[in-house]
Amino acid sequence: MAEAEQLQAEALGMIGESPPMVELIRQLRRVAPTQATVLILGESGTGKELVAAAIHRLSERVSLPFVTVDCTNIPGSLMESELFGHEAGAFTDARTSKQGVIEVAHGGTCFLDEISLLPLELQAKLLRVLETQRFRRLGAT
Repeated sequence: MAEAEQLQAEALGMIGESPPMVELIRQLRRVAPTQATVLILGESGTGKELVAAAIHRLSERVSLPFVTVDCTNIPGSLMESELFGHEAGAFTDARTSKQGVIEVAHGGTCFLDEISLLPLELQAKLLRVLETQRFRRLGAT
């Protein structure tokens, strides 16, 4: 890896000069300028969030929010509200309206860590959001 490339990789929080690391950084540079949805695969602890943050920092969205949701920390029953938000009265204890992380990240990056652990019904709803680029808060008309 050239010295300039190594400095940029380190600025992204990545170190290493192995061929796979060089290829990863090349791929990050290619995907960052696009509006593509990116699926980052890897075992827990391999740096998926670091890769997502690097894509965000290399993109035109860098000045917009980077929002992370750890899908293992929020019960499935609350995750729909966490992702899409809700209107006041949408369910018991929903006293006020709340933005979901998708709305908070609008125009920026929303990183959903461990998305495979979400209930399949919610994964299908997320797929619909990715396909249509639209969503509705819980309880909204």
